[in-house]
Amino acid sequence: MKNAKILTTALCLALGAMAASCNKPEAAKPAADMGKIAAAVKADANQLVSDFNAHDAVKAVSHDADGILIMFHGAPNATGKDADLATTRQQLADPAAKLALSNESVDVAASGDLAVYRATYAFTYTDPKTKKPITENGNWLVGYKPQADGSWKIVWDVVSDTGPSPAATPAAGAPTNTTS
Repeated sequence: MKNAKILTTALCLALGAMAASCNKPEAAKPAADMGKIAAAVKADANQLVSDFNAHDAVKAVSHDADGILIMFHGAPNATGKDADLATTRQQLADPAAKLALSNESVDVAASGDLAVYRATYAFTYTDPKTKKPITENGNWLVGYKPQADGSWKIVWDVVSDTGPSPAATPAAGAPTNTTS
């Protein structure tokens, strides 16, 4: 009976210690350095553009996380580096392919576990009908997440063209150049 009482007391003490440790606050996670994350993401996006403009599809796709989701206007969604590599190789088969960005910004989640890169793009390529270079303008929205090695990789990518510039189409009611 004495051993049972000692065992019961020891068990109660152990359970009490476990319960107390459950109520202890966790060590605070250090605050994310938003500026450092934003700079890393912006640098990665700019390096991706440099790799693309150097016509190096493998390097351009090296900025992707393994399960990347790609949403490109006029095309079905694609998932994974292999799908992105196939599309990028197809784009870079065109010697005129060139990408330029402007209006870049990066938003970083307070938790430091997600960053969203936004930019306006101008993509120059050869028009299949005219065989002359043309430029598509649009918006690029990219989600980045930190990887185990500390790098930031693209987990989703949305490319949306904005259509012809207003200068390319006459305004409603504006005179048009016609010959009689």
